[in-house]
Amino acid sequence: MARMNVRQMWKAKLEGKPVPGASAGPAIILAKPAFAGQVLGVDPSLRGTGLALIEFIPGRQPVMLRCRTVKVAAKFSMPHALGEIHRAIASFLDDFPVKHVALEQTIYVQNFQTAQILGAARGAAIAAVALRELPVFEYAPLRVKQAVVGAGRASKEQMARTVMGMLGHGRALAFDEADAAGVALCHALTWRE
Repeated sequence: MARMNVRQMWKAKLEGKPVPGASAGPAIILAKPAFAGQVLGVDPSLRGTGLALIEFIPGRQPVMLRCRTVKVAAKFSMPHALGEIHRAIASFLDDFPVKHVALEQTIYVQNFQTAQILGAARGAAIAAVALRELPVFEYAPLRVKQAVVGAGRASKEQMARTVMGMLGHGRALAFDEADAAGVALCHALTWRE
């Protein structure tokens, strides 16, 4: 049988199928029980935070339950934008039995002010989760891309296509939503108890 690529191995694992042709390295990673439950993925940004809620049931393909980009126009103040992020995440958490929340970590930025703004957006997201005493897991963008696409330098287009393929999602996702879904998928694929 032909050797499977990383994406095919994860797909087989999520569907509860055997992973033929896997080498000792990936087989060890895939030997753990499949994650079960709902994960809210968050790609924080002040003006365009991506949210994606995915349900994982062992033996079945993951299902996107809801996704949204929290868009806040530049004419609104930073406190207003942070409030919108907090409200949107609280709405997801109020409407669904979310088990874990997975956040994309801030990438390295050269501009101090940009780093502060991204940190504030992350803080608004984390605060909404912390008030409900849910666990928060953070993943570097490189790790997300490696886990989902199999290449740490994947483009936003590659990420969106791969996420849609893994979820069997029909409509095109906005990049922020695809990134949020990627974080949720990364969590479910790599999380350890």
